[in-house]
Amino acid sequence: MPINITMPALSPTMEEGNLAKWLVKEGDQVKSGDVIAEIETDKATMEVEAVDEGTVAKIVVPAGTEGVKVNALIAVLAAEGEDVSAAAKGGNGAAPVAKADPAPAPKAEAPAAAPAPAVAPAAASQGGNRVFSSPLARRLAKDAGIDLSAIAGSGPHGRVVKSDVEAAAAGGGAKAAPAAAPSAAPAAAAAPSAPKGMSEEAVLKLFEPGSYELVPHDGMRKTIAKRLQESKQTIPHFYVSLDCQLDALLALRTQLNDAAPKSKDGAPAYKLSVNDMVIKALALALRDVPDANVSWTDVNMVKHKHADVGVAVSIPGGLITPIIRSAETKTLSAISNEMKDLGKRAKERKLKPEEYQGGTTAVSNMGMMGVKNFAAVVNPPHATILAVGAGEQRVIVKNGQMVIANMMSVTLSTDHRCVDGALGAELLGAFRGYIENPMGMLV
Repeated sequence: MPINITMPALSPTMEEGNLAKWLVKEGDQVKSGDVIAEIETDKATMEVEAVDEGTVAKIVVPAGTEGVKVNALIAVLAAEGEDVSAAAKGGNGAAPVAKADPAPAPKAEAPAAAPAPAVAPAAASQGGNRVFSSPLARRLAKDAGIDLSAIAGSGPHGRVVKSDVEAAAAGGGAKAAPAAAPSAAPAAAAAPSAPKGMSEEAVLKLFEPGSYELVPHDGMRKTIAKRLQESKQTIPHFYVSLDCQLDALLALRTQLNDAAPKSKDGAPAYKLSVNDMVIKALALALRDVPDANVSWTDVNMVKHKHADVGVAVSIPGGLITPIIRSAETKTLSAISNEMKDLGKRAKERKLKPEEYQGGTTAVSNMGMMGVKNFAAVVNPPHATILAVGAGEQRVIVKNGQMVIANMMSVTLSTDHRCVDGALGAELLGAFRGYIENPMGMLV
């Protein structure tokens, strides 16, 4: 009996992925544990291992296909002793759902997959009524000669999406105008509550034809847009800023790096950065101010037992936040080496979902880019995020005298539902205490 290979769910929230590469071809023998394909999610590239043994009878979804739904059929194995050609034919009948998803051109999939909260629903005018629909749905409807007003939208606020048009084209709803008409009114009525923004058509009208090119959003950019818009719309942000003096920290860092053991080839066992010490200081501050190490839910306050610090890493097309787990318990050298490994694999998009999902807080450091200060956006389920500016020499007043000191501005963004201003100030004060008295991080 043919063995179906389906698109795996590589994380609890994954709904679809891109089949980046096949590492086997039809006719190849595979056994359990063999790596057979590479799957791209919005944040990482993951290897897929075979679970069963057999011969690759048919590759259903070709390499490079985007937007393949979880559990969709991607290949068929012939079991030991089974006729390969018969298994391939048997797989054809089992794959209608899987084959339907890759059918549109890969780039055309991007607008349809865009989360509704991330863009304002586009409106199409049909006989005086406003029908909310995605750009791809309108194009497909136009090509198929389907009246959008005759389709009951299944998207948010009654929005007509690609799957609705495909169902109508197959005979499921294109002629059902009486049933679909009532749904158009709620959709229009719901429009004021939709996120504000200009439709693509309205934006493009502002520019001369030929003066631009359209670059489809990839999965990472759509995820970033969705999460950040959700954050700013649902989390009441509160900001606390202060300056930290770095001279003691820089001196200690130099001493620790000079004392690092060296291997036979002369490479040091670790090389601490200011960011490594910022991670440790924030983790210890959360340990000391546990009421700020929380996450908000509508029912309970989630109070965390450890400080799992996410660190924003810029990668092509966006950013990812690998997490240093239980950072308050780890040495500076352990944090430094772990961060170097996570950062390297983040840029290669080789992180596992558990290495960048979750966390209790985050650090966003733009100091190395020369940024003096900024405010970061809280990334739920976190309740805090620390924005770190550049260390620079400034003239300050100390003991009534003007002196030159190395200073760094930091801004703590908080979810005001669970971290009030006074609590945020207490947390930031504890952080500054470790930065200005860094020996406390070694205890």
